[in-house]
Amino acid sequence: MELTLDDVGDVSAVPDLLDQIDDPVASVTADGAYDGDTIYEEVPQRHPAASVIIPPRSTAILSDAGTTQRDDHLRSIERHGRLAWQRRSGYGRRSLVETAMYRYKSIIGRRLHARTLPNQRTEAKIGCNVLNRMTSLGMPVSVRVK
Repeated sequence: MELTLDDVGDVSAVPDLLDQIDDPVASVTADGAYDGDTIYEEVPQRHPAASVIIPPRSTAILSDAGTTQRDDHLRSIERHGRLAWQRRSGYGRRSLVETAMYRYKSIIGRRLHARTLPNQRTEAKIGCNVLNRMTSLGMPVSVRVK
């Protein structure tokens, strides 16, 4: 969990988030706003085996080397289309994070009450800990009906 000021881009918080993780990371999935060099450099540096699953921007071009994970995504999108890339890469799992954010906002609240950034960070960490504790106690069982 990381909380930044409004004038700080989300991408710049990624190195700090990665530093909080002690266990090996299998993959990092994010929306297209995270498509940039920072992610593709920082993730492999800390977790060499991790896959980076971020949809490249529609204007993206292959790198000079042509050997990055992002280049592989671009080639797959060109060959099979963006929706097929999403299915093949597992990008659809990102919806689980969106569900977690919805759960946080529904249970904890849509806004922070503290006024200063340090207190807001503390409030957000408490909220995350509460939500993690609740989900560890038990999640509802979902059943898909055909």
